Amino acid sequence: MARAAVLGRLTWQVGTVAAVRDETPTARTISLDVPQWPGHLAGQHVDVRLTAPDGYSAQRSYSIASAPGGTRVELTVQRLADGEVSPYLAQVLSVGDPVELRGPIGGWFVWDPDDTGPVLLAGGGSGVVPLMAMVRTRAATGSRAPFRLVYSARSDQTALYTSELAGLEHAGPGLEVTHVYTRTTPAGWPWPAGRATSDLLAAAGWPPEKMPSVFVCGPTGFVETVADLLVGAGHQPGKIKTERFGPSGGQ
Repeated sequence: MARAAVLGRLTWQVGTVAAVRDETPTARTISLDVPQWPGHLAGQHVDVRLTAPDGYSAQRSYSIASAPGGTRVELTVQRLADGEVSPYLAQVLSVGDPVELRGPIGGWFVWDPDDTGPVLLAGGGSGVVPLMAMVRTRAATGSRAPFRLVYSARSDQTALYTSELAGLEHAGPGLEVTHVYTRTTPAGWPWPAGRATSDLLAAAGWPPEKMPSVFVCGPTGFVETVADLLVGAGHQPGKIKTERFGPSGGQ
């Protein structure tokens, strides 16, 4: 798998859109059939390239949302109003269209289903996408590794994968999901709107003595804040893996 991942990164391939699914009013999941896909690991990403008729091209990186297996790859794209690539992918692209991509890319921010230790996932906005690949991989492989996911979104209307996460959480023990809403909360929500705090992370995550593997992904401010809070609570920095994006962070 590692060798395939390295080779795949070097080669542009053409995938075909097999299906599209709206996740929220501004986010869409795109399923691609990629005949020569070399396989990927949960947490990796791909580069996507668009080329205009005049030859101008633009490329962005997108996390893979699907669990490994087969030649179908899913990407969830959050549309940015001023983006060059995301509006086309999230609004114009349709079934049957070709898409240039290369990958998988990245070998550090990945979760191995052979690891049975506890895992803490913390995602902000579309930073939940590679974490969802890990959650799906856990389910697909029958892993018994205990997972806790803290997912921060502006509101329940912008949160991704809500129904699927609820179904996976209730399907069996081992997955616990905590939503944090920073702008508005649903009626009767137990916490006020706001960012993740040390108290919330302590309640929804793992105590440091459990030595969990930690994956944090999202905007730079979210990632730095959560990582600092976890280190301050006693988690080992070497156990915390982060992936961040800025205003043009591949979306």
